[in-house]
Formats: sequence, structure tokens, C-alpha cells
Amino acid sequence: MTRSSLGYTLTAGAVCVGLLVAGCSSSPQTPSATQADSVTVTDQWVKAADSGMTSAFAELANTGRGDVRIVSASSPASARMELHEMAPGEGGSMAMRQKPDGVVVPANGTHSISPGGDHLMLMDITAPLTPGTIATFTLTFEDGSTTSFDAAVRDFSGNKEEYLPTEDEPAEGASATTSNHGG
Repeated sequence: MTRSSLGYTLTAGAVCVGLLVAGCSSSPQTPSATQADSVTVTDQWVKAADSGMTSAFAELANTGRGDVRIVSASSPASARMELHEMAPGEGGSMAMRQKPDGVVVPANGTHSISPGGDHLMLMDITAPLTPGTIATFTLTFEDGSTTSFDAAVRDFSGNKEEYLPTEDEPAEGASATTSNHGG
């Protein structure tokens, strides 16, 4: 064995030992991404209201390889929130109702939370939401992860639909048309 081949052999051996040690080390692995990690929220806003119900809206983008499901939303601005959709009501008019299976944002896709469509329903606001102020929201995903965002409060005069209560809610007065929810 020549001196240069001995050097190559020792170098190759040192590299193999280094790789073996690195492969067997107990260093922490990178945690897998959560559903919340793959979602970005843009163009978020909430409809101004003095009391009662109102809605929040946004564009949701999922940069992940799998669909993500939002199962709930919360905000200090509301005692209770629901994920809502628009559906045909009695007589053909559109009515809002709770979306019990949540909101799905497709893999590498977007989902609009918008007036006249799916929206975040603030059921009992805790204080007036006035234009120019900010409300904070938290979305909870099917895997338990969360993401929070701030939404500007602004005036909006659109969408007056009928509200269809769920089986858990009292029907008295709940199916009346509401003009301040914005959904």
C-alpha cells in the first residue's frame, strides 16, 4: 500500500465513522408541520356591529400537501363563535347555518371566508365593534393546532339572510332575518 492510498483509506474511514456517529446520535428531529403551519390568513376583516351578531371574513391559503380542516374559531370579541355557511332556506331564500364539519382548505389551494358564503360567526359580541378598531381571532384545526390573526373592523351594509339555528339552540326568535351579521 502506498502512502497516498493509505491516506485515501484513512480519510474514507474517518468519513464513514463520522456518518455512522451522526446517524446514531440522539439529536432532536425537526417536528412535523401542523395544519396551522401550512395556512396563511390574508385580507381579514370583521363587520362593524354595536351588539348581537356579526361576521368575520378572510382569505385562507394552504401551502401544505394535504387538506386542512378548521373545526372552530374563537375571539375575545365574542362570547361564542360558530363556523357558518350559506344554504337554501325555506322559500328559496338563502339562510346561514352552522357548518358542523368545519371548513376545509384544500391542499395547495385557497378557501374564501366571505360575505354570502362561509364565514366566521360572532354570536354574542362582548362590546361594540367599531370601524377602525381591531379584533383578534384564533382558528383551531382538526389536529388541535391553532393560528391567530387580527382583523380590522369596518362598515359593511350587505347580506341579510335568515339564520337557521342548530338542534342545540333555541328556535324562538333565532330564525328571524338579521341585518347586522354580514354573512
